[in-house]
Amino acid sequence: MIIWVNGAFGSGKTTLVDELRPRWPEVLVYDPEMVGFVLREIVEVPTGDFQDLRLWRRQVADLAVGLIEEYHRPVLVPMTVVNSVYVDEIFGVLKNAGIDLHHFFLKVPREVLEKRIDGRIFFPDDPEREERVRRWAKDRIEPCMAAVDTLPGDTVFLDGELTPPELADQVLARIGVGSDR
Repeated sequence: MIIWVNGAFGSGKTTLVDELRPRWPEVLVYDPEMVGFVLREIVEVPTGDFQDLRLWRRQVADLAVGLIEEYHRPVLVPMTVVNSVYVDEIFGVLKNAGIDLHHFFLKVPREVLEKRIDGRIFFPDDPEREERVRRWAKDRIEPCMAAVDTLPGDTVFLDGELTPPELADQVLARIGVGSDR
């Protein structure tokens, strides 16, 4: 089983996964962003977004399938993917492999997202880079919000302004995992 936690930058994906992890000890956490960071070290990313690399999408899906096949454990994936073609491509591979996929999307108002992004420290020793990252994350808010209407029909939308424990309770109940974990 794969539980994909999607949403805009600042929506609380990582916070939710951090809340779920101790309540579900057997789960593996897989962050596809790491695949992007590795690829960025090897090849040029012309658009600046590693999700635009076909190889990134293929590797993300293949590694997720491999984790399930090799370790027979559920996998939590905190990753923003809102391009409908990319979502279909990755999720199609997972579903074709027979993997039970649960897709959650954290909905958060723009002003809350901006406040959360502004409250983060990415590169404390590099103010220029810090500002670039903040601007990049904020520039992606609109596409993330617009994508809500293009996500797969079985996507479960969650109120990203709820507390992490409340969100974790909803996710665990939805996928049928006891909240006593």
